Amino acid sequence: MTIAVDGLRTMVRMSSPFTTRTLRFLRALKRHNDREWFRERKDRYEADVRQPMIALLDRLAVDFATVAPEFIAEPRVSLYRIYRDTRFSADKTPLKTHVAAHFPMGGMPRGEGGSLYVEIAPTWVWMGGGLYRPSPTQLRSLREHIADNHRHLHRVVTSAAFRQTVGTLDGERLTRVPRGYSTDHPAANYLQYKQFLAGREFEAEFATTNAFYRELLATFRAVAPLVRFLNAGLRPDAGLPSLLRKTRARDKRP
Repeated sequence: MTIAVDGLRTMVRMSSPFTTRTLRFLRALKRHNDREWFRERKDRYEADVRQPMIALLDRLAVDFATVAPEFIAEPRVSLYRIYRDTRFSADKTPLKTHVAAHFPMGGMPRGEGGSLYVEIAPTWVWMGGGLYRPSPTQLRSLREHIADNHRHLHRVVTSAAFRQTVGTLDGERLTRVPRGYSTDHPAANYLQYKQFLAGREFEAEFATTNAFYRELLATFRAVAPLVRFLNAGLRPDAGLPSLLRKTRARDKRP
């Protein structure tokens, strides 16, 4: 089946790898969040949850070559583990009740920077991307980057593709402009952000429909320019102007 994604014509032949069995398992896991229960049913998790997600990553790895070539889609990097890290959490339930994957940009330090993201949970699907929890140092770098390049950020988050697909930039914000910037700074609105998120939420059943992969690909293409912009402000090397020029040129392609 040939579809158009924001003017990009691409072949999408993939129906969703997720089924009602995926949702049934995740909902049962939410009711029985116990290691022994999970161990006895791990083969079902592999067949109905993990392997469908790996199939999704395999297909995205192909389509990213056209849609978002800098982003990585491979299980070793992208797929989140089912086991929770409970060392510093008051919630000691051992297992996550969703399946999720993130897609970082090549060249970024491991575990740092913005990425694309998809999550299938018992009652919802979320797809999108951005930067969820920047460190104080990262946030300072991002604000400097935004102050210097706010026009480009504004073009990204007010583009037709972005607005029509995910709506608006989201995330926690300060109630006022951060210290060091004037209240009438032209980037004041964007400087207040502490998180930079953009995405869409659907009912969980949407993950099992034929529209799922088409909408996921369209969402990633719409959000990728935001992630590129954020990561241009976090790269540890001195090549930020060059990276930003490449980002601008890529985002202008039809």
